[in-house]
Amino acid sequence: MDALIEVQELQKSYPGVLAVDGVSFSVPRGSCFGLLGPNGAGKTTTMEMLEGITTPSGGSVHYKRRELDRRYREEIGIQFQATALQDFQTVRESLRMFAALYQRKANLDLLVSLCQLGEFLDRDTRRLSGGQRQRLLLAIALVNDPELIFLDEPTTGLDPQSRRNFWSLIEDIKAAGKTVLLTTHYMEEAQRLCDEVAIIDRGRIVAQGPPDALVRDHFPSAVIRIPLAALPDPTRLPDGAARRNASLEIFTDDVTRSIAELESLHADLTELKVSSPTLEDLFLELTGHQLRG
Repeated sequence: MDALIEVQELQKSYPGVLAVDGVSFSVPRGSCFGLLGPNGAGKTTTMEMLEGITTPSGGSVHYKRRELDRRYREEIGIQFQATALQDFQTVRESLRMFAALYQRKANLDLLVSLCQLGEFLDRDTRRLSGGQRQRLLLAIALVNDPELIFLDEPTTGLDPQSRRNFWSLIEDIKAAGKTVLLTTHYMEEAQRLCDEVAIIDRGRIVAQGPPDALVRDHFPSAVIRIPLAALPDPTRLPDGAARRNASLEIFTDDVTRSIAELESLHADLTELKVSSPTLEDLFLELTGHQLRG
């Protein structure tokens, strides 16, 4: 598949710190690529270099097989983690102001429909809810009809319903043929939206591929979770069991055998749960960090 953006051996160093250490990947047209990692892993620095905000210390970034130039800034859209909006301005006025900054412009009526802004177009931006504000910021990132869109933790701070509504908007953008590069701390978000993810830790990519395939490659088919207190003797654990805070996790391809082993240890199975491993399990396995917003 044709790559829209290609990254080769990207590096960024600061005095005494190598923040990004040889990151390489490519993003096919029309796909959603996720950069995941704990705080301080280097993903935000990587995004800033791809956006043309920060100059790399080494390596290269190519867009449509050319180096980043002034045209590149006209052809991409960015939704930052935080964006200041002009006070005493309506949603409609804000959209028109940002659109005026570009030669190429999206159809604002279509943009209002896509981002579901119609009900509050004439509302002061200071009076928007968290979800409404994020939908406006997404529309602003799209005002120049970009081919490549950067979304930097776009759903942080949203309630679950607003977050899922925002996911639907991103899926609509993908369906329209746009290419999305996403950072997020929500592993469920990445697993649903991303065609491919790269997990970054200590400035390097530690795993890369389609989310479901990565999980299958690293884990058995099922995970059993049970409170550690359910075992009469916490020093006697089943084979392959690992402690995770106050719980016990057993990754297994034979659920029946693993449960039988728990029964042989006289464990209380009342709160036992069986599920499929997720991208969050993989994230924690590879980085050893708790997820943080």
